[in-house]
Amino acid sequence: MEKSLVVYVADDHTLFRKAIAGLLLSFARVKEVKDAENGKELIQLVKEKEPDVVLLDLKMPVMDGSETCEILYQKFPNVKVIILSMHDSDRYVLHLMDIGARAFLFKNVEPKELETAIYSVVDKDFYHNEIVSSILKKQKVFPDNNFYFRKEVSLTDREVEIIKLICQEYSTKEIGTRLSISERTVENHRAKVMEKIEVKNVVGIVRYAYEHNIIK
Repeated sequence: MEKSLVVYVADDHTLFRKAIAGLLLSFARVKEVKDAENGKELIQLVKEKEPDVVLLDLKMPVMDGSETCEILYQKFPNVKVIILSMHDSDRYVLHLMDIGARAFLFKNVEPKELETAIYSVVDKDFYHNEIVSSILKKQKVFPDNNFYFRKEVSLTDREVEIIKLICQEYSTKEIGTRLSISERTVENHRAKVMEKIEVKNVVGIVRYAYEHNIIK
């Protein structure tokens, strides 16, 4: 049975925020929605009850989206952050990935893609769309963003296979089925990969895969 989800929205534009909140309640798996007008108000809501997903605007008063994302990543690592903005600077998106964002969507996104992204970050820890793919393919032109991966790493064939499937957005269960191994074994392999390449989440694995041409 699929998990019912709690989703919070943070945006300082009241009409947009309320419209998104109403839309979220129409999604099959979303059971509860709360909204906040800035990052500080959102963090207070999260302290009272952790949601599964946060939709986060970047430009807000009091506490902006970048600072809010970093606090959530450090103090509430189980909360999946989706950036919902019109800001698409390559360097800024890479920075947001480094501080915990799991997906990036423009504010004019189609409702169906928003729903898909929410389910993907919950079930697969990441939503890999064209915005992210395009930026990750170009990330090697930013030398200062490669510091995570200067260390030489030896990966097994199985680990590389699992990395490729993660990048194709297969869930743990789906990877296990394709490789005829248990979900626990998939989780163990994924944890070992993250330990080897020194990242904390699937976002880091995907970045590593692009930088080292495991996927193109």
